[in-house]
Amino acid sequence: MPRPSLQLHDPAYARPVASRYVDPVEVIWLATAQRLGLTIRRDPGIFSMTDGSGTLWFSTREHLDEDDNLAQMLFHELCHWITNGLHTFTERDWGFPLYDEEDVREHGCVRLQCWWATRHGLRAFFGPTSQYRQYYEQVPADPLQPLDDSEWERAVVACAADAIRRAQGEPWWGPVDAAMAATAQVRALLGPFAADYRSEHEADSLPLLWTR
Repeated sequence: MPRPSLQLHDPAYARPVASRYVDPVEVIWLATAQRLGLTIRRDPGIFSMTDGSGTLWFSTREHLDEDDNLAQMLFHELCHWITNGLHTFTERDWGFPLYDEEDVREHGCVRLQCWWATRHGLRAFFGPTSQYRQYYEQVPADPLQPLDDSEWERAVVACAADAIRRAQGEPWWGPVDAAMAATAQVRALLGPFAADYRSEHEADSLPLLWTR
């Protein structure tokens, strides 16, 4: 077959990059951050921090665990904001003094996470990435049921109950619940493919987080 006279492959051609691929769930949660007035940035020297100006910093992906993801980390921070109150948007780390003693609001935040994630069948997916995962895993099916009759647990449950009520108001309920519902839809779409999933990395034996 005769070759066309037009030169089809210019050796000097450089393919233009006109768009960026982003994981669909990250699109959902980055948009949610924007809807709530938050800007997400990455820094390898920071695990997670909000500076009180509306910027929320997370570590870079290579410094996170294999099951860490933007949706999970952002959701945890939003639950902190809700638990601590709307006014803490302008406070560093939602008003938590660093290196202080344990605060009941940490466990109250975890119970809010349990409540919201369970509503959408995503409790395992949205567990906190920090040491508070241990507490998260112990929270009963009813997130307002205390683990024991201690004064601490009574305070935690009261804190969580307040946070759950607050979460169902402005500005959080609409954007966050929509993001949770969309994430659940992505999980449902992936379901038929999960059984045939194989990692492209030969030594990777970890199962998909989506199957938990």
